[in-house]
Amino acid sequence: MVKLRAVLHAGALGLGLLTAAASLAALSAAETGLTEEKFGTMVRDYLLKHPEVLREVIDALDKKEKAAEKAAAMSVISARSKEIFRSADDHVAGNPEGKISVVEFFDYNCGYCRHSLADVLKLLDKDKDVRLVFKEFPILGPGSVSAAKASIAARRQNKYWDFHLALMRERGTVDEAKVFAVAKTVGLDIPKLKADMESADVAKIIAQNQALAEALSIQGTPAFVIDQTLIPGAPGYDGLANAVAAVKEAGGCKYC
Repeated sequence: MVKLRAVLHAGALGLGLLTAAASLAALSAAETGLTEEKFGTMVRDYLLKHPEVLREVIDALDKKEKAAEKAAAMSVISARSKEIFRSADDHVAGNPEGKISVVEFFDYNCGYCRHSLADVLKLLDKDKDVRLVFKEFPILGPGSVSAAKASIAARRQNKYWDFHLALMRERGTVDEAKVFAVAKTVGLDIPKLKADMESADVAKIIAQNQALAEALSIQGTPAFVIDQTLIPGAPGYDGLANAVAAVKEAGGCKYC
C-alpha cells in the first residue's frame, strides 16, 4: 500500500486524479497481471479507507501549480520590467522618484479595487519610498472601458489623480454617463475629454495593459506587482507594506 500511495501522488500531480486512476489501472494490468477492473477496485477500496490521501494529493498539486505560476510571472517581470514599472504611458502617484515601484492593475467597477484605495493611500502616506504605477485594466464591461479611456485621457488636462480618486469613490456601477458626470465635478473639459478618449494613444495604452495582464496571467482585479512578486487580489495595507518591506530587506528592487 505504501507503493500504491506514492504512485497515486505522482500520477495525480502529473495528470489529475481521474486521468491518474485510468493510467494506474493500465499500468497495473501491464506490470502485475491484474485486470484493470481488479486494480481499480483495489484503488477505490484504499481511498475509501484513507480519504486523507486525496487531500494530500490536491494540496501537493496546488503547491506545484502555484510554484509554476510564480516562476512564470517572475520570468515575464524580468523580461518586461520596463513596460511594467517604467512606462511613460502610465500615471505615477506617490513619490515619482521613489525607490520601490508598486504597480496596480485595476478596474473602476471593481469593488475590491475601491476597497483597496484606502490601503493604497495609506501606503503612500506611510512610505515615501513608494511610487505607485497605475495600469487601467477594464474587464467588467463597457462602463469600465469608458472609465479607463477617460482616466487616461484626463492626463492631458493634468487631472488624472483627481479624476481617479473621484471615480474610485463612486458608489454603484460606473457607466459612461457617470464617467462624464464625475469628470465635470473635477473640472475636466468634457468636449476635449471625449475627443481625447477616442485617440489612438488611449487605445494603445489599454491594449498594452491588457497584453501585460495576459502575459502575467492576471485574470481579475486588483492585481499588484511589487518587484519580483505578483499579488492577485486585495492584500490589504499589511500585505502591501510587507511586500515592500521584503524588497527593501532583500537589498532593494531588482526590477522595479
